[in-house]
Amino acid sequence: MINLLQIVDTATQVINSAAQNDINNDGDISLGELLMLGGWLMLPLIVLFLLTIYIFVERLMAIRKASRIDNNFMNIIRDHIVTGNVTAARSFAKNTDNPVARIIDKGIQRIGKPIDSIEKSMENVGKLELYNMEKNLSILSLIAGIAPMFGFLGTIFGMFQLFYALATTGDFTIQTMANGIYTKMITSATGLIIGLMAYIAHNYLVTQVDKTAYKMEASSSEFIDVLQEPTR
Repeated sequence: MINLLQIVDTATQVINSAAQNDINNDGDISLGELLMLGGWLMLPLIVLFLLTIYIFVERLMAIRKASRIDNNFMNIIRDHIVTGNVTAARSFAKNTDNPVARIIDKGIQRIGKPIDSIEKSMENVGKLELYNMEKNLSILSLIAGIAPMFGFLGTIFGMFQLFYALATTGDFTIQTMANGIYTKMITSATGLIIGLMAYIAHNYLVTQVDKTAYKMEASSSEFIDVLQEPTR
């Protein structure tokens, strides 16, 4: 049975072996140097990491921009509609850059047609706006699935590297095992971390899209109610 001292001694030998990979010879191994021990499989993982960061930041900015809605927007639209000033209402909606305004603008263009037709037109615009907000979110979902797979592939590659070294050298030591263990552990951990980041980012952005979609639905319903109010 392996005792605690043996485990500590083994861990110490592995750490000392990692120190031998110190590229800049500063007596310590940095995070970058440690990641390099993962081998060539770190390249696609780094690409997935950068892609996750880019998509998250780009989509977050786009969704936040789309969710910025003036609290007085619908009040101004209501005032123009009930007073019969449809041209002013459309001009105001057309000059406001957000999904709600574009949906309302489509509804204003259909004024005079049956309510069902107006609702259908606004619904179609709303679907298009949701599609634009959800663009590239599927890539985050894909990364959340494939990043851990690359990590597991690193595990297989690391074990192959380990057994190949043992078979060719016949030297069953920590030094011989180190490179395979590095590849196995570093790629697995990196893949899981990137997958977790992509999963959290995807779900957070989906939540923000849902919140914006609710605002769009509420504004659409309010506009339909305004159309059914008597004009002054």
